Amino acid sequence: MKLVIQRVKNAKVTVDGNITGQIEQGFLVLLGVAPTDTKEIADYLVQKLVKLRVFTDENDKMNLSIKDVGGELLIVSQFTLYADCTGGNRPSFVNAAKPDLANELYEYFMEQCRKEGIKTEHGIFGADMAVELLNDGPVTIILEK
Repeated sequence: MKLVIQRVKNAKVTVDGNITGQIEQGFLVLLGVAPTDTKEIADYLVQKLVKLRVFTDENDKMNLSIKDVGGELLIVSQFTLYADCTGGNRPSFVNAAKPDLANELYEYFMEQCRKEGIKTEHGIFGADMAVELLNDGPVTIILEK
């Protein structure tokens, strides 16, 4: 499982002109699933995500987690995180999980984030989405397991 985490002042995802998810301060998370991923891997990455200390404290140091600042999550499924471009100029996606497994783990990941008490918004799995964000910092972190 691979996460690209962007600290944002706000973000939203739109499908067919309709906003499907929108947040204020927090993380926009692009989530990719590999064929070997499990719920245990998702659990591990949820804990890393919610405890990641990249929000600034009163001394302007990155020392606070998303929970500490009352932040929100916008999680967007993105199989292209597993693109393999070594064989030419057209990416191969054989390293991405099949849609059934990917959607199951995407939904599970969001459910676990909600259980942590964090407002969690989302895109639509498999849809053509427009994602807008105001990056804060910018701060972008990649987590993978």
